[in-house]
Amino acid sequence: MTASAAPRPTGGSDPALTSVIGRPDRPLANNQRNTELFLLIVSLVVVTGMSIAVQASVLGEISGNAFALPGLIAILFFGAHMAVRVLAPYADPLILPAVATINGISVVFIRRLDLGRLTPDERLAAGVLSGEGSEAFKQYIWLTVALLGFVALLFLVRDHRSLARFGYIALFTGLVLVMLPAVLPSSLSEINGAKLWIIIPGLGQIQPGEFAKIALLLYFARSLVDNRDFLQIVGKYQTLKATPGFLFRAYAPIIGAWLVSLGILVFEKDLGSSLLYFGLFLVMLYVATNSWRWLVIGLLLFMAGAYSAFLVVSRVQLRVNVWLHPFDDPFNTGYQIVQSLLALGSGGLFGSGPGAGSPNLLSLYASTDFVFAAIGEEIGLFGLTALLMLYALIASRGIRAGLDVRDSYGKLLAGGLAFSITLQTFVIVGGVTKLIPLTGLTTPFLAYGGSSLVANWLIVALLIRISDAGRRPAKVKAPPLQLRDAPTEVVKL
Repeated sequence: MTASAAPRPTGGSDPALTSVIGRPDRPLANNQRNTELFLLIVSLVVVTGMSIAVQASVLGEISGNAFALPGLIAILFFGAHMAVRVLAPYADPLILPAVATINGISVVFIRRLDLGRLTPDERLAAGVLSGEGSEAFKQYIWLTVALLGFVALLFLVRDHRSLARFGYIALFTGLVLVMLPAVLPSSLSEINGAKLWIIIPGLGQIQPGEFAKIALLLYFARSLVDNRDFLQIVGKYQTLKATPGFLFRAYAPIIGAWLVSLGILVFEKDLGSSLLYFGLFLVMLYVATNSWRWLVIGLLLFMAGAYSAFLVVSRVQLRVNVWLHPFDDPFNTGYQIVQSLLALGSGGLFGSGPGAGSPNLLSLYASTDFVFAAIGEEIGLFGLTALLMLYALIASRGIRAGLDVRDSYGKLLAGGLAFSITLQTFVIVGGVTKLIPLTGLTTPFLAYGGSSLVANWLIVALLIRISDAGRRPAKVKAPPLQLRDAPTEVVKL
């Protein structure tokens, strides 16, 4: 691997890039998109089968509603497919169907939870989305908004490298979004003891941290590309002989990221978000430098910070105590994790069947924090394993997209985006299975919630954009991007 300087920026649009995007290699592009379309149809068959099983179990009959809901979902996903076909014709054909399968199952299961809250007579009279007050209706609206954002991002960002110029703007935006809930009054930011929200009276709440995650990833990728050579040297340098100025420059980034994550832990009282942000920076730092020393330093810093927060933050103490001893108070503080374990245990290998479990008895948060356990009761260990394999597929194809592109910025950004979905899934699944303490994060694409859904679909759009650039045939590769503030280093494989 060798590095060479990119041409100096000149600014302005690039007619060659426009012509490349406008005239793709049609046979190859069509093959990619036809594969994606076939897999989307397969995913919708799975979603339709689950919808039929839910209605047969909950209502005791199969009506047109069992097919109407998957049909409404199909309209959105086929629209997203057409956008990819036009705007990113060479993109990986596996990413969109994998995400669509998880998201389709999510909407169907949330409707199943809505039906479970109704009386038998109300269930028979309920519409496709169980009425405007239902979570399924709101989730479908949020899915529509998320896919509109997905298409808009693909349309506006024709080359992922153009995002590099917004590195410092992304840093400022990300920090503001992260800190905003901490400085707002508890009445406008706190839910269940964690200050992660912006509550808008009469309209609901949003979780700005979900969007801060994307902004910070954009900055991390830009900053690490600019400083990669120096950070690689630091990993091999004898720091005992280093000057104070050298040490400050070397360790300021990781110390800064650590302090931000520690601030989230102390002021917003959420271990999950703290772990997510610091974990993303640490993994991207390792990918950029290929130095295991940074991983060791980062893990030691996080453990020290987490232990310090445990000593001074009562909510962190409660989370850890419930994690260690949930059965000491199974009807109060330990109720949710105990019910989660019982639900997973009763589901066994094959589950009770879609619609045949009792997820509404699990927790008030069966559609959000504990959706993985709630759905696990009905689809069993095999079904949950299939879901986790879909997440693994999304992550692996995201990493593959990073390996395919030639620029370092795209490699780091794709790796960070893919790992963000993986880490968030691990943190929430680890919490509901008692592997680690519970956190306030939501399962990507599966849990009810608008902020997480929109943010994660934006991540998918970025992965598809990077994948399109990496898989484009050599004869139609885009020329070097001319940007005023773009990183000046280009990697040749």
